[in-house]
Amino acid sequence: MELRTLVQLTTGVTLLACVLAVAGVRSYAAGRARRAALVDRLTHTGPVPATGRRRRRFRDLDRRLRRTRLGRWLELRLAATGLDVTPGEFLVYMLAAVAALWLIGQATLAPFFGPLAGVLGIWAAVQFLNWQRQKRIERFIGQLPELARILANATQAGLALRTAIGMAAEELEAPAGEELGKVADQLAIGQSMDEALGELADRLPSRELVVLVTTLVLSNRAGGQVVGALRNLTETLEERKETRREIRTQLSQVTMTSYAVPVLGVGALFLMNGVKDGALERMTGSPVGQACVIVAFAMYAVGFVLIRRLSRIDV
Repeated sequence: MELRTLVQLTTGVTLLACVLAVAGVRSYAAGRARRAALVDRLTHTGPVPATGRRRRRFRDLDRRLRRTRLGRWLELRLAATGLDVTPGEFLVYMLAAVAALWLIGQATLAPFFGPLAGVLGIWAAVQFLNWQRQKRIERFIGQLPELARILANATQAGLALRTAIGMAAEELEAPAGEELGKVADQLAIGQSMDEALGELADRLPSRELVVLVTTLVLSNRAGGQVVGALRNLTETLEERKETRREIRTQLSQVTMTSYAVPVLGVGALFLMNGVKDGALERMTGSPVGQACVIVAFAMYAVGFVLIRRLSRIDV
């Protein structure tokens, strides 16, 4: 009788231990999943997808990359572009494009052009980020007059500046709505107005935004009348918007010329190789030929940079 009771007690304790073990494992797995989701949400500075269900690729690589200086630089750049891509994903895509360009340049032209095509791929990826960032900045600048008008109306109605920023984030479209949403979230968790608006100016640097941020920060710090300043700023931003549009139209031909110069150089290489098959391979077979090709590419790059710099007009 005692033996049977002992067996039943042992069996019950074993079953209870198994149930608790399964519950503990499930609780541990759920906690890890929630922690991973929280880390991904807090570290990802780009916009959240509309569905919120896009599966992030290369999470381990992305987590390690964010700890490095290159990862932090990529994170800031991607945050400024508004692309829904993590630093790890961008790095993998860029390396894949570099490898493809390397193989294409080596197969279509000559083996010497493989590394040059790879370097060109890295430069193109960086320029793509700069282009996306500048395009987002231009769109944001175009929304600044409407943003200043909304903030002026809200503050005139008696709303606090924090509430006015949240209202503007809901009413404006991207990118102004997304960026102001980040500012509103930072203010909601206790960050100061100066720091939140300063980070906004760092993400999307422009003279117009710096003027707006300075006006809001000084008004919030000194407690002055912000409505009149925002009204005057709205008119000024409208005038600058029209001026920038006219300048961009006048310089469109120069901009196309800056891109046409390196394209003509690369096209000349394909033309030479098409006229006489193997000409580039024989030309780059000697150190003198390789040096001439490198110097030619460097001169094309200098020409591109000079044309872009000479055609830049700061308003």
